[in-house]
Amino acid sequence: MWTDFGGVLTPPLSHTMSKFCTTMKLDPAAVMDAVGKVTRTYGTTDMMEPLDTPLVTEAEWLAQVDVVLREDHGVSTHLTTLADIWFDGRETNHEWVRALRGFSAAGLFVGLMSNMVPTWDAHWRRMVPVSELFDDVLLSFEVGCRKPDPAMFQLAAQRAGVPAGECLLVDDLEHNCAGAREAGWHAVLFDDAAGALAEMTPLITTRELA
Repeated sequence: MWTDFGGVLTPPLSHTMSKFCTTMKLDPAAVMDAVGKVTRTYGTTDMMEPLDTPLVTEAEWLAQVDVVLREDHGVSTHLTTLADIWFDGRETNHEWVRALRGFSAAGLFVGLMSNMVPTWDAHWRRMVPVSELFDDVLLSFEVGCRKPDPAMFQLAAQRAGVPAGECLLVDDLEHNCAGAREAGWHAVLFDDAAGALAEMTPLITTRELA
C-alpha cells in the first residue's frame, strides 16, 4: 500500500493554509485569489502542480504570487520560501503513523507517494521516521510525474514489485483516488485513520493487497 503525506500524515492543506495566513497576517481570500491567478498561468487549477513537478522554482512562484498580491490587494509577502512557515508547528498524524507501523509488522509493503515541492523535502522528513515506516518513497519532483498521472501509479507498482490490482493508494484528495482506480488500483479516500483502517481491513484480510 502507498500512503500520501500532506492531508494524511498531516492536517489537510486548508488547515495548514489557514495557519500560514494567520502567521503572515494575510487575508486568506486575497492569498487564494493571487495563488489561483498564478496557477492558471501554468494551465492548471491545481495550486501545487507548478511547484511539485516542478514547472517553476518555489522562489519564482512566490515572486509571481507576490506581484498579484501587491497589485490586486495592496499587500506583499517578500517570501522566497514557504517551507519554514509551512512546516513550523505542523502536526504529525500519529494515529496513522501507528497504523503504518502495524502494516509493516504484518508484512505489508508500505510506501509513501507524494506530490512534493523540492524545497520541502528536508522539512517533511523531520516529521516522520522515514526509514522505519516506508519500504520506498516516491516523490513527484524526483521522478518528473505526479498523482493522478497514470505514469505515477505505473512506476509505483513497478517499484513495489506487484500488479496494479494488488496496489492501494490512501489519499485525502478524490481526484488522486480516482486516478489510482483508473490505473487498476484500490483506493481509499482518507478522512481520518479510523475510517481508512475500516475500509482497508477487508482488503488486507482477504489478501487482495500484496
